[in-house]
Amino acid sequence: MSRTQWNNLAGRVVEPNGYYLADWERAVDAYADGRTGASALTAWRTPTSGHDPTAVMNGLMPVASLWQAYRLPLPVLVSADPYGTLGTPLLDRATALEAAASLLQEARNAGARALLLRDIALDGKAFAAFATALTRDGLRPRLVSAYARACLDATQDADMLLRGALGARKLKELRRQRRRLAGHGPVRFDVARTPDDVGRALETFLTLEASGWKGQRGTALLQRDGDRRFIRAAVPLLAKTGGCEIVSLHAGATPVAAAIVVRHQNRAFYFKIGIDEAFAKFSPGVQLTLDLTRHLCADPFIAAADSTADAGHTMIEPIWRGRLRIGDVLIPLYRHDPTVAIVHTALAARIRLRDMARRLRPDRNRRTPPQ
Repeated sequence: MSRTQWNNLAGRVVEPNGYYLADWERAVDAYADGRTGASALTAWRTPTSGHDPTAVMNGLMPVASLWQAYRLPLPVLVSADPYGTLGTPLLDRATALEAAASLLQEARNAGARALLLRDIALDGKAFAAFATALTRDGLRPRLVSAYARACLDATQDADMLLRGALGARKLKELRRQRRRLAGHGPVRFDVARTPDDVGRALETFLTLEASGWKGQRGTALLQRDGDRRFIRAAVPLLAKTGGCEIVSLHAGATPVAAAIVVRHQNRAFYFKIGIDEAFAKFSPGVQLTLDLTRHLCADPFIAAADSTADAGHTMIEPIWRGRLRIGDVLIPLYRHDPTVAIVHTALAARIRLRDMARRLRPDRNRRTPPQ
């Protein structure tokens, strides 16, 4: 499977997923800590007319074994962790149902008894294609977990959206904070798009992220060799085709916040943010998010943006009032197979423990994007 075939499919998908673009996912698989060693299920369509007999890839799903993902020794394939909280497979919009059915058959051919779709958009067209393909086989998906996270309808007027979301009083307070921030130098919002500009802005982002609470926990991208190599490989490559931009907020010459935004078709993905916590009293993360909201709403090519944040995130949810339902779904590949019930029970127990740990974690509301 060539990068060209992958990129061609990405341009025709029924549902965007910037984290499964070739340059991003290949960099993840090559370098990112704990996320390497994936393979891929692919679906192919042979043209029935014309002079070109070459098969066209119409479906792709990066996968790992259940052992790699959860240390469970069962014959189940799992959508690979793309270093972004979306695992929606790539399906050709013209043949989405056919592609979904072919990917299920490829999983069977690989010896899997079930397929776990992690972090898939539950109301999206890709999942609908898989559900329909299962129905034709007399099977049905089993929901393992679900939550709703913030998203932005970028077709709206940004100022009207922000007034409706935050109200006049909160916006007045944020304007006051911005004026105080301007005491450190003129405040400006920058967007880096070209590979060279993105490369420079990425280093600013990495430094900001490592300077804050993630650096204290040792989880900043800059602090891990594999993660550092992954992001420095992926971001400039995506920028070459308009698949990534870095937004930043400055007070004079000082960067106070920066964020990586991945783009695919008409959707943006708010991947990660870094802030200078010395300026925390001015809410630099919120200020950057307000500018990003205006930037995305003004972009005629962007219809929606995915926050990538946890459910209940206290910063982003009051600003982006749309909600995107995300879930882990177990796909049985055979009827009456006991493997499915065993896996479902095991995964549900793990998820309950994970969610309990998140609720008890002091910094649970500081996950990307923070204030």
